[in-house]
Amino acid sequence: MIKKISIIGDGGWGTTLAIHLARKKYPVTLWGAFAQNVAQSAKSRENKRFLPGIKIPSQVRMTADLDEAIAFGDLIVLSTPSEYLTDTLKKIKDTSYKGKVFVSVVKGVHPTSFKRMSQIIQEYLPKVPLVVLSGPTIAGEVAQGIATTAVAACKDHQLAISIQKIFNSDTFRIYTNTDVIGVEFGGSVKNVIALACGICDGLKLGTNAKAAVLTRGLSEISRLGIALGARQETFYGLTGLGDLVTTCFSPNSRNRTVGEALGRGAKIKDVLGGMSAVAEGVVTAKAVYHLAKKMKINMPIVTEVYRIIFENKLPKRAMKDLMSRTLKSE
Repeated sequence: MIKKISIIGDGGWGTTLAIHLARKKYPVTLWGAFAQNVAQSAKSRENKRFLPGIKIPSQVRMTADLDEAIAFGDLIVLSTPSEYLTDTLKKIKDTSYKGKVFVSVVKGVHPTSFKRMSQIIQEYLPKVPLVVLSGPTIAGEVAQGIATTAVAACKDHQLAISIQKIFNSDTFRIYTNTDVIGVEFGGSVKNVIALACGICDGLKLGTNAKAAVLTRGLSEISRLGIALGARQETFYGLTGLGDLVTTCFSPNSRNRTVGEALGRGAKIKDVLGGMSAVAEGVVTAKAVYHLAKKMKINMPIVTEVYRIIFENKLPKRAMKDLMSRTLKSE
């Protein structure tokens, strides 16, 4: 029975989940990799770096000691950026993690192995019970108690149901799904399409162009996911279309914001250098571009995003090339 919860990763989403679960009266420990940030958050009861303006309940314990955090929780929520997940898992491997239930809220695709985050977790922590929690979830809105939905995905439906009950509230409604592949790829590749929609905003192309990129982007996500074993209907649900719409239109979306800066002519190095949070779509764009090439799957929007970021292609040229492709039926 799950009585205590540890959140591994004190970014905006990890902090939000700690706040949410504490409001549900669960004892929560929130772990962060940087002791100074943890100490500041513990003292002010606010994560000023990643979730400013939201008070952290007193029942949330904060620590930079990973052993302590893993030992505390019956349920371990992994909430680190995808690029730091492997290093974190290597450290967790040396802790008392066995017998714990894990939830992954990490979105991304590994840049060289092309593995989903749950596959990487199972590689380092074999046989742990694992559920993926994903959906259209802007952290600040959830922290403020604004109505939000998400999906708990696991092949073991009963385990998904148990996680559903833990996270569900009158402001955070949780559904279940057994299509882990679809849920993870929908939640990851949408960040690349959000970059493209942000580029549209930066170029001031208007709603028509942005709607086209979003819609055709969903088609690209579906093609890749289905080829990898996902169910098509998953991409028209919360973790596909729902997450895509939120990330492409929200002014608080990091990936859309990065794309907008690129559309205005900024270079990716300068954009990322000015951010404290991580824009997962940048790393994912590289992974998905190479994965699509390897599998011979046509993903023109992903391709152009990759070329803008990694080959310095001009955004205006990329959009012109997308619009002048060979005509076809939808």
